[in-house]
Amino acid sequence: MGAWLTDTIHSMGYFGVVLLTFLENVFPPIPSELIMPLAGYLAAEGRMTVWGAIAAGTLGSLLGALLLYGVGDRIGEDRLKDFADRHGRWLTFSRGDIDRASRWFQRRGGWAVFVCRLIPGIRSLISIPAGIHHMPLAAFLAWSALGTALWTGLLVGVGYVLGSNFERVGEFIDPVTKIVLAAVLVYYLWRVATHKGARRD
Repeated sequence: MGAWLTDTIHSMGYFGVVLLTFLENVFPPIPSELIMPLAGYLAAEGRMTVWGAIAAGTLGSLLGALLLYGVGDRIGEDRLKDFADRHGRWLTFSRGDIDRASRWFQRRGGWAVFVCRLIPGIRSLISIPAGIHHMPLAAFLAWSALGTALWTGLLVGVGYVLGSNFERVGEFIDPVTKIVLAAVLVYYLWRVATHKGARRD
C-alpha cells in the first residue's frame, strides 16, 4: 500500500493528498500516518509547501467526514433505536443507551468531535454519531477542522523533519493504533457478554 500512496501523491500532488485523505476517512485502513508525513517530506524537498500540504490534507479529511456525517444524519435516531430493539445484543446498546448518549453528545458534542479527530482508529467514526444526533453542520465542520488541522499539521511537520525517513512515523504510530483497536474490541466483547437486553425508557 505504501508504494501506491507514494505514487499517487507523486503523480497527483495536492489533489492526490485530498483524494487519499478523503478515502482514509471513508476506508480507515488507508493510513493518514503515511499520507501526511509523505506530503511533509515533499514539502521539505520543495515539491509542495507545508501550508498547502496541511490545507489539502484537512480538506480531504473534511470531505470524508461530511460523507459519514450525512450517513448518520440519514439513518437518524429513530431508525437506530428500532434497529437496537432488534439487534441490541450485538450492537451492545439499547434504546435507553441511545437516549443517554444523545444527551451526552448534545452537551459535549464539539469537544467529542475535536478530541476524536486526534485519535487513530476512531477519528473517522465520530462523524456518524454527530450526524445521527443532528449536530449543527457549521459546528461540526468547525470542530472537525480544528482537530483535523492539528493532526494533519503534526504529521506534515514530522515528515518535514524526518525527510526521506518519513515512513518511520508509521512504525511508531501503528502499534498505538493497534492497541487502541484491541482495547475497543475487548470492550465490545465485554458489552456483548454483559448485555441485558433492550430497555424502553
